[in-house]
Amino acid sequence: MLLKVGDPAPDFELDSTNGKTVRLSDFNGKKNVLLCFYPLDFTPVCTSQNCSFSQDFMAFEQYDTEVLPISTDSKFCHQAFREKYRMAHHLLSDIHRDATKKYDLFFEPFNCSKRAYFFIGKDGLIKWMYVEEELKESRTVAELMSIVKTAVG
Repeated sequence: MLLKVGDPAPDFELDSTNGKTVRLSDFNGKKNVLLCFYPLDFTPVCTSQNCSFSQDFMAFEQYDTEVLPISTDSKFCHQAFREKYRMAHHLLSDIHRDATKKYDLFFEPFNCSKRAYFFIGKDGLIKWMYVEEELKESRTVAELMSIVKTAVG
Protein backbone atom coordinates (compact mmCIF):
# COMPACT_ATOMS: atom_id res chain seq x y z
CA MET A 1 0.00 0.00 0.00
CA LEU A 2 1.52 3.31 -1.03
CA LEU A 3 1.06 5.85 1.72
CA LYS A 4 0.70 9.58 1.25
CA VAL A 5 0.37 12.67 3.39
CA GLY A 6 -3.13 12.83 4.87
CA ASP A 7 -3.52 9.05 5.15
CA PRO A 8 -4.10 7.41 8.52
CA ALA A 9 -0.80 6.06 9.82
CA PRO A 10 -0.87 2.25 9.83
CA ASP A 11 -0.94 0.98 13.39
CA PHE A 12 1.64 -1.42 14.78
CA GLU A 13 2.82 -3.00 18.01
CA LEU A 14 6.58 -3.39 18.47
CA ASP A 15 8.87 -4.36 21.32
CA SER A 16 11.03 -1.60 22.75
CA THR A 17 14.41 -1.80 24.42
CA ASN A 18 12.69 -0.42 27.54
CA GLY A 19 10.95 -3.80 27.92
CA LYS A 20 7.53 -2.51 26.89
CA THR A 21 5.40 -3.00 23.80
CA VAL A 22 4.74 0.22 21.89
CA ARG A 23 1.50 0.61 19.95
CA LEU A 24 1.42 3.60 17.60
CA SER A 25 -2.31 4.22 18.13
CA ASP A 26 -1.68 4.73 21.88
CA PHE A 27 -0.25 8.15 20.99
CA ASN A 28 -3.45 9.28 19.21
CA GLY A 29 -4.87 12.38 20.90
CA LYS A 30 -1.82 12.60 23.18
CA LYS A 31 1.41 13.19 21.23
CA ASN A 32 2.78 13.69 17.76
CA VAL A 33 5.10 10.91 16.62
CA LEU A 34 8.17 10.96 14.40
CA LEU A 35 8.78 7.46 13.04
CA CYS A 36 12.38 6.94 11.96
CA PHE A 37 12.84 3.67 10.11
CA TYR A 38 16.46 2.69 9.58
CA PRO A 39 18.08 -0.40 8.01
CA LEU A 40 20.45 -2.00 10.53
CA ASP A 41 22.19 -1.48 13.85
CA PHE A 42 25.99 -1.17 13.89
CA THR A 43 26.25 0.16 10.32
CA PRO A 44 28.00 3.53 9.78
CA VAL A 45 25.03 5.71 8.75
CA CYS A 46 22.59 4.11 11.20
CA THR A 47 25.09 4.45 14.04
CA SER A 48 25.75 8.11 13.22
CA GLN A 49 22.03 8.84 12.92
CA ASN A 50 21.12 7.18 16.21
CA CYS A 51 24.03 8.74 18.10
CA SER A 52 22.96 12.21 16.95
CA PHE A 53 19.37 11.43 17.96
CA SER A 54 20.61 10.41 21.38
CA GLN A 55 22.22 13.83 21.85
CA ASP A 56 19.10 15.79 20.85
CA PHE A 57 16.30 13.36 21.69
CA MET A 58 14.73 15.45 24.45
CA ALA A 59 14.56 18.54 22.21
CA PHE A 60 11.63 16.98 20.33
CA GLU A 61 9.58 16.91 23.55
CA GLN A 62 9.18 20.69 23.46
CA TYR A 63 7.05 20.08 20.36
CA ASP A 64 5.04 17.35 22.08
CA THR A 65 6.63 14.80 19.76
CA GLU A 66 7.76 11.26 20.53
CA VAL A 67 10.60 9.98 18.33
CA LEU A 68 10.40 6.25 17.56
CA PRO A 69 13.48 4.78 15.83
CA ILE A 70 12.59 1.43 14.21
CA SER A 71 14.66 -1.25 12.52
CA THR A 72 14.29 -4.93 11.76
CA ASP A 73 17.01 -5.90 14.23
CA SER A 74 16.07 -7.90 17.34
CA LYS A 75 15.57 -6.18 20.68
CA PHE A 76 18.73 -7.96 21.88
CA CYS A 77 20.75 -6.49 19.02
CA HIS A 78 19.17 -3.09 19.76
CA GLN A 79 20.15 -3.37 23.42
CA ALA A 80 23.78 -4.14 22.54
CA PHE A 81 23.73 -1.23 20.04
CA ARG A 82 22.36 1.17 22.70
CA GLU A 83 24.88 0.03 25.29
CA LYS A 84 27.90 0.24 22.99
CA TYR A 85 27.10 3.82 21.94
CA ARG A 86 25.50 4.91 25.25
CA MET A 87 22.26 5.97 23.59
CA ALA A 88 19.72 7.69 25.81
CA HIS A 89 16.74 6.79 23.64
CA HIS A 90 15.04 3.44 23.15
CA LEU A 91 14.72 1.54 19.88
CA LEU A 92 11.81 -0.47 18.48
CA SER A 93 12.30 -3.93 17.02
CA ASP A 94 10.35 -4.85 13.89
CA ILE A 95 11.91 -8.30 13.70
CA HIS A 96 8.93 -9.76 11.79
CA ARG A 97 8.94 -6.80 9.36
CA ASP A 98 5.23 -6.08 10.05
CA ALA A 99 5.54 -2.30 10.41
CA THR A 100 8.18 -2.16 7.68
CA LYS A 101 5.78 -3.82 5.24
CA LYS A 102 2.74 -1.77 6.36
CA TYR A 103 4.73 1.36 5.51
CA ASP A 104 5.92 -0.17 2.21
CA LEU A 105 9.58 0.04 3.23
CA PHE A 106 10.78 -3.55 2.91
CA PHE A 107 14.14 -3.70 1.13
CA GLU A 108 14.37 -7.30 -0.01
CA PRO A 109 18.07 -7.41 -1.04
CA PHE A 110 19.13 -6.88 2.60
CA ASN A 111 15.95 -8.17 4.29
CA CYS A 112 15.59 -4.88 6.16
CA SER A 113 13.75 -1.58 6.13
CA LYS A 114 14.55 1.34 3.88
CA ARG A 115 15.49 4.54 5.70
CA ALA A 116 12.36 6.67 6.01
CA TYR A 117 10.63 9.23 8.21
CA PHE A 118 6.95 9.79 8.96
CA PHE A 119 5.60 12.64 11.07
CA ILE A 120 2.26 11.56 12.54
CA GLY A 121 -0.03 14.18 14.08
CA LYS A 122 -2.01 13.67 17.26
CA ASP A 123 -4.97 12.88 15.00
CA GLY A 124 -3.15 9.77 13.73
CA LEU A 125 -2.70 11.16 10.21
CA ILE A 126 0.55 11.35 8.26
CA LYS A 127 1.56 15.03 8.11
CA TRP A 128 4.93 14.58 6.41
CA MET A 129 6.95 11.67 5.05
CA TYR A 130 10.22 11.06 3.30
CA VAL A 131 11.81 7.85 2.04
CA GLU A 132 15.53 8.03 1.31
CA GLU A 133 16.60 7.05 -2.20
CA GLU A 134 19.77 5.38 -0.89
CA LEU A 135 20.25 3.41 2.32
CA LYS A 136 23.43 5.38 3.00
CA GLU A 137 21.61 8.74 3.05
CA SER A 138 20.06 10.20 6.17
CA ARG A 139 18.27 13.37 7.22
CA THR A 140 20.03 15.22 10.03
CA VAL A 141 18.42 15.77 13.40
CA ALA A 142 18.37 19.51 12.60
CA GLU A 143 16.43 18.85 9.38
CA LEU A 144 13.94 16.64 11.21
CA MET A 145 13.56 19.19 14.01
CA SER A 146 12.78 21.85 11.40
CA ILE A 147 10.09 19.59 9.88
CA VAL A 148 8.55 19.00 13.31
CA LYS A 149 8.60 22.74 14.16
CA THR A 150 6.86 23.57 10.88
CA ALA A 151 4.29 20.78 11.22
CA VAL A 152 3.42 21.65 14.82
CA GLY A 153 3.29 25.37 14.06
